[in-house]
Amino acid sequence: MTIEFDEMVDLFKKELELCKLKPSETMAVLTSGEIRADYAKAFLTAASQIGANAFELKLPPAKKGSAGSFGITPLTDNRVAVECLKKADLVIDLVLLLFSKEQLELQEAGVRILLVVEPFDVIKRMFPKESDKERVLYATNLLKNAKELRVTNKAGTDVTYQLGQYPILTEYGFADEPGRWDHLPSCFSAATSNDGGVDGIVVMDKGDIFFPFNRYLQDPIQLTIKDGYVTNIEGGFDAMLMREYIESFNDPQAYAISHIGWGLNERAQWHSMAFDDQVFGMDGRAFYGNVLFSLGPNSELGGSNDTPCHLDLPMKNCTLYLDGKLIVKDGDIVIDEMKPVKQQLA
Repeated sequence: MTIEFDEMVDLFKKELELCKLKPSETMAVLTSGEIRADYAKAFLTAASQIGANAFELKLPPAKKGSAGSFGITPLTDNRVAVECLKKADLVIDLVLLLFSKEQLELQEAGVRILLVVEPFDVIKRMFPKESDKERVLYATNLLKNAKELRVTNKAGTDVTYQLGQYPILTEYGFADEPGRWDHLPSCFSAATSNDGGVDGIVVMDKGDIFFPFNRYLQDPIQLTIKDGYVTNIEGGFDAMLMREYIESFNDPQAYAISHIGWGLNERAQWHSMAFDDQVFGMDGRAFYGNVLFSLGPNSELGGSNDTPCHLDLPMKNCTLYLDGKLIVKDGDIVIDEMKPVKQQLA
């Protein structure tokens, strides 16, 4: 046992308590190969300290499609493994089940799922607080009641989303209710537009983030959007990368607009990816006051688009409105209920 491992066990035990894991429940840790083996061991140790039943399910690596494909996982079409995980109350996902039909099936069966793929130092720094849930649920309620979302920025963005057809994506960092999926760490809320309900221009500026390339843009990219699909991508080298990447999937649905929302984690650091390009990227995705613009699937929220091509494109310094009401101004949250607790009390 090392000091870091003991620290990991202590922190993961706190996380399992946030997930409301009880001694009467069963927790499964889903792994593949030796990746994040220390996480698996620490979660199993933490669960035993709580008194819960726990087991690890280790599967062979996934047979991947295109680089960066989502939805193809070690659990894909493995019926025995899926049925095994259905017997758990909480699944710790160390393999990235996101956008897979198997994850949705587990959620429909009432299984709580927690995705954990970030480096431990990121998890420590961005570790969730109970107050995060309150702030994210406030944002979720705003999105649920809105019919239109509009985003602008000084680079030239002016895009409008029609809302109401699909539920809201809510991430506050712990899976505490039956069927709930969450991501450790996180802290944001996002909506998917009505089918065909996005029109306008998005201009990503220099320094914005291009996932899954884990890349800061060196030059602006302009995307023209009509009836919910990107119809043109203009710019320099980064625009070329984006065009060629999307084209490589040979799937018209890869051009569809996915979710949009804003980050609320004041502990996130925009610059963190510069030091570690192996991160999943929750710093950029959950960064306080960002706007997370996305392309690709909407199946996680009940839509029919299950393309494996998914681009998350966090943008700084944007302004966001819901039904004309100002929510984010130039990258800063203006609604008191969504500000960090210390700012609410100031």
